[in-house]
Amino acid sequence: MSGEEPISGIGPGGRITLAHGGGGTAMRDLIERVFVATFHPEGTPPLEDQARFDLAAFAAHGDRLAFTTDGFVVEPLEFPGGDIGKLAVCGTVNDLAVGGARPVALSAGFIIEEGLELERLRRIVTSMAMEAARAQVPIVTGDTKVVPRGACDGLFITTTGIGVIRPDYQISIAGARPGDVILINGSLGDHGAAILCARGDLALDVTIKSDCAPLHDLAAALLQAVPQVRAMRDATRGGLAGVLTELAEASRVAIGVDEAALPVRSEVAGVCEILGLDPLYLANEGKLVAVVAPEHAEAALEAMRAHPLGVDAAIIGKVAAEGRPGTVTLINRFGGRRAVTMPSGEQLPRIC
Repeated sequence: MSGEEPISGIGPGGRITLAHGGGGTAMRDLIERVFVATFHPEGTPPLEDQARFDLAAFAAHGDRLAFTTDGFVVEPLEFPGGDIGKLAVCGTVNDLAVGGARPVALSAGFIIEEGLELERLRRIVTSMAMEAARAQVPIVTGDTKVVPRGACDGLFITTTGIGVIRPDYQISIAGARPGDVILINGSLGDHGAAILCARGDLALDVTIKSDCAPLHDLAAALLQAVPQVRAMRDATRGGLAGVLTELAEASRVAIGVDEAALPVRSEVAGVCEILGLDPLYLANEGKLVAVVAPEHAEAALEAMRAHPLGVDAAIIGKVAAEGRPGTVTLINRFGGRRAVTMPSGEQLPRIC
């Protein structure tokens, strides 16, 4: 069935109407000719109310299931480097990957505002399908609702993912130990700065691309080199500051970060300087923070830099041998120190 066949119920200007959430032929057309045709181009699967799995296939890859869900409300829906669909796939894949899980399948729920252009929806769904194929994680089930104008802002997506964790991986946000080394796979704040510039509210003549990317291959490469990784976390909302403070609190350790070692693109640094923002707190959607024992630091760094998403990887700090548990300290280029605290609010709302 072609995804370009006419869809009944489309309103003036090629827009979604409430009929597409009404349970009739218009909704059936939308589901079959946009979602199913895009996510399953090889043929229409049976429209069951659930996806079904062979448990033996899971057991072949590990001894624990990982299960995660996330909602995406980014504005604008499309931005340099991505869109809400790509973001939804990458965000959920990454939440599985940083637990050491091999992502297996995703579900996707769509809340569509009456009036959304059908062509824009097609672009976003196609982007989701491409990113899921790139990550080799199928979207196996989903749901669609249409709400009246003003009830949401264009399109909201919720994705849920399941994955399988190998028995020898013991990764936890509470796993950091004194002396451990902290690494990141690349530059800070690209996604937050990209969204800020894409909104067009600022007279900035700069285009910054989001770092939105699936991190499961990078995480797998890191774990292959260093199976004993203590902790991993993707630095999304709250940025690196949020991740490090969570890590320090959960592991009951003090963390020191070297400002000179933090990778920040000059464009992002410029935007931050103009607007008084701190790249430590800006959102990322393709950055992985890892904690390893000191004897594994160089192997971990080498593995990250060998991957296309880790070429700018860096060692950025370490877990202190002493200090007040739950604290993070930034050491600047002149040896000065300042406390890094948990973000108290959003620097920028609706970024993911």
